[in-house]
Amino acid sequence: MSALSTSAPSIGAAATRAPATGGPTAGTRVLHFRDVAKAFPDGTVALEGVDLDVRRGEFVTVVGPSGCGKSTLLRIASGLSPATSGTVQMDAERIGYVFQDATLLPWRTVLKNVQLLAELHGMSSTATNQASRDAIDLVGLKGHEKKLPRALSGGMKMRASLARSLTLDPDLFLFDEPFGALDEITRERLNDELIRLFTSKGFGALFITHSVSEAVYLSTRVLVMSGRPGHIVDSFDVPFGPDRTPELRFTPEFAALAGQVSHALRAGHS
Repeated sequence: MSALSTSAPSIGAAATRAPATGGPTAGTRVLHFRDVAKAFPDGTVALEGVDLDVRRGEFVTVVGPSGCGKSTLLRIASGLSPATSGTVQMDAERIGYVFQDATLLPWRTVLKNVQLLAELHGMSSTATNQASRDAIDLVGLKGHEKKLPRALSGGMKMRASLARSLTLDPDLFLFDEPFGALDEITRERLNDELIRLFTSKGFGALFITHSVSEAVYLSTRVLVMSGRPGHIVDSFDVPFGPDRTPELRFTPEFAALAGQVSHALRAGHS
């Protein structure tokens, strides 16, 4: 891995971004932020002093109120928006991005939508077909390959979006509140599916959400973000292992940790 940094970064000084130099193995860092800031042309400072690391096999969730810069942070991580100052180091060769909306092409079937990223990345037709069918099977959409998006429920659309990124076998997944618009039952089911995929594939994950319960249930580590400009105000290691079941949400241990995260969120927003 390579690293670049700026010395004494300030708002208005361009951030450095180091590209990946090799495929990461389990436990190695796939994303690194150090003292990252983001200012927009109108003078609005969205982020300031953000330090963040994600390793392969680690599920990091950022929870915070609307307007604190969570999605801006994710856009910087993805390379869709540059940081103004600080260090952004990407050590993942392959990145999966799941948006708030499934962003499926309405004229393409489930299979054709799932194949899209593999096609754009130049995979052979044989490899694309195999990777797409494997991903569809992984997310529980087998038998729905020929359906158009209009025939899918909201949960099925998000599964298709997840499968589309899975075809690239990403080292790092970036999730921008992907389940926020779904009903609670569907959301919880997809949380369980995502935990299963994370456990089996071992990617690194950076997940954005408003939901404290979702953050604690999914994560190995929860970061609490607040303020304008946005910054990390607290961090919580999650002690629960990978074999999580829906009943975990009703245990005293879960309630205690969720309460600590909620308290940090309220304190940071006051």
